[in-house]
Amino acid sequence: MVSYGARCAALADTLHRSHNYEVELYIADKQRNPLNAKIAKVHQVIPDLNVQQICDLAVKHQQSIDFGIVGAEGPIIDGVRDLIEREAGIPFICPTKDSAIERSKVEQRLLLSETVPEVNPRFQIFDPKQYPPPNKASEAAKKWIAELGGVTKVVIKPDKPGYGKGVGVGGEHFLTTEEAMAHLLSLFGGPTGQKVIIEEKVEGEESSFQTWCDGKSLVAMPETRDYKRAFDGDIGPNTGGMGSYRSEEDYLPFMTRSDWETEIEIATKIFHRLRESGEGSSLRGTPFYIAFIHTAGTPKILEINSRPGDPEIMAVLPTLEDDFVDICFGMVNGTLKKPSFRREAAVLTYAVPLTYGGYREHYTGSSVVNLEQVYKLAEAHESRLRVYPGSIELKDNLTYTLKSRTVGVLGIGKSIEEARDTSLKGVRHIDGPLWNRWDIASERHIAYCKEHMKRLR
Repeated sequence: MVSYGARCAALADTLHRSHNYEVELYIADKQRNPLNAKIAKVHQVIPDLNVQQICDLAVKHQQSIDFGIVGAEGPIIDGVRDLIEREAGIPFICPTKDSAIERSKVEQRLLLSETVPEVNPRFQIFDPKQYPPPNKASEAAKKWIAELGGVTKVVIKPDKPGYGKGVGVGGEHFLTTEEAMAHLLSLFGGPTGQKVIIEEKVEGEESSFQTWCDGKSLVAMPETRDYKRAFDGDIGPNTGGMGSYRSEEDYLPFMTRSDWETEIEIATKIFHRLRESGEGSSLRGTPFYIAFIHTAGTPKILEINSRPGDPEIMAVLPTLEDDFVDICFGMVNGTLKKPSFRREAAVLTYAVPLTYGGYREHYTGSSVVNLEQVYKLAEAHESRLRVYPGSIELKDNLTYTLKSRTVGVLGIGKSIEEARDTSLKGVRHIDGPLWNRWDIASERHIAYCKEHMKRLR
């Protein structure tokens, strides 16, 4: 396994909990994650997740490894599957380099224009090569922004993945046309830099749609909701995600079953279009983790990623009825069947460092985090509480928080409210300099989303 963060700890934990197999894990990790270090047979830290070093580890143990799985986007985009399948002959569960659809937002928009144009918001592509004098790009961009209704009605996105950075939202990240132009030109990076998309800001409610794929077909996971904003009430800067939830249903409380079925139809059309281009087996794994926004009419796609969602996958895996190892073998062998999920809700709350999301400007105290009490609570809850260490490092028998999201605490219950209570109870048992949102999957927030959709429709 190629691992970075709590999302990959959840994958490792789910494999380790297999009922049908005695699992041995060989993990290449960005840091010494305490959970991975505990359950892996071989745990090697590769701080930059260099694909050649990951391949060297795979070659060393190739006779003992049945398949590999990747959760982090960087190694997928860098071609880790291509290299290891060629050098070690180990089948990998992730798209190939050329099929990593999140490598280019521009290519995504053009693909959707060809396949399901109705899911695209209105957009234009600005290429720095076409505008050697920056003022020419600014003039064209100003005209397009005016057509979309002004600076508060647009989103400006870099072409290449920014791992949560670079996207500017009108009315939040910039308030004037001059600020929007400064953001555009900063993303350009000069006449040889990257392309930039300016698209309309769509009103609605977001959901995260994830699929597994064996190269021949797609199967959908239950729908989840991600909370990108740093602070309660959905205010503050965008983050990697402060938490997520899934309902007892396959879809979210503000959605209908028809909404979910429409998403499946859209993803299937995209998959068939890519298969026509000869990219079937290359899409193995989680080729589509789609950020949908549900509107008054057709749902729109904000972006597509080529890996499991963080934190969305954590709200799905522990509710699996089937053995995850069997699902992985199905993806590798081209025999994937629709998996069964228990009729349960799950809520994931992230505990993060004090400076994350701008909660504090500075913190110079101890970075030691003690998870002992939350682990004891998890044992007492008999698998209704899971703890997924993320941006945290084990050193000299102590765990230290790093710069990003430290630990995800997942509660499982018969209802969203029950799962949320368990998640927050777990968070309160963490000892360390961390903070968290308190409104993930709250009754008030869900009621707002339902009312918002009712008004739109």
